[in-house]
Amino acid sequence: MFVPAPPGRLEPESAGDSTDEAPERARPSPAVQVSRNAAEALSAVRADIGDCTRCKLHAQGRKQIVFGVGNPNADLMFVGEAPGADEDLQGIPFVGRAGQLLTRIIEAIDLKREDVYIANVIKCRPPGNRNPEQDEVETCEPFLFQQIDIIKPKVIVALGTFAARTLLRTLDPISRLRGRVYEYRGAKLIPTFHPAYLLRNPGSKREVWEDMKVVRGLLKTEN
Repeated sequence: MFVPAPPGRLEPESAGDSTDEAPERARPSPAVQVSRNAAEALSAVRADIGDCTRCKLHAQGRKQIVFGVGNPNADLMFVGEAPGADEDLQGIPFVGRAGQLLTRIIEAIDLKREDVYIANVIKCRPPGNRNPEQDEVETCEPFLFQQIDIIKPKVIVALGTFAARTLLRTLDPISRLRGRVYEYRGAKLIPTFHPAYLLRNPGSKREVWEDMKVVRGLLKTEN
């Protein structure tokens, strides 16, 4: 199993000091400044990706890069595998049937989709929705690491075997990984089944609900 070294943390830029004193009312609150810095830092990562040609996926039919979407200061982040056909068309992760189910899962723990951040390990759709290959992961995952380090979520949910294996550097199946809480890049990581798997195996929804109750509890504890 490949184990590339994690990249250095990309910290949000701090506001520069000004020689001219501004009225207090003109200065953004710390919360607003943090939000602005995180959003700007994510935009910088997206700009760095550009119209990416770093791996072979750019020449294998991808229509656009699917970067990520949501609150740049989210306490909860979901990480999936790679874009599917709907995501490739719209440029937004999890917008197909699996995405609709993910939205309902988020709402079940009293959050809205815009409260969380959603991304994938891979930013381009693999042809035929095949699993991403090792060289593609090694090329693309540093951008995911940067997203995580900028957002600084309290909890990360790894959706499905591929995302969980990639983040945790293991070959164990999701059935063995779920049900536990892992420390990951300053966050708590919870592996669970991918929404697409639930569409094929609705009997596993109960297990996902148990995982999401753990997520909800961690969010309350960490606040």
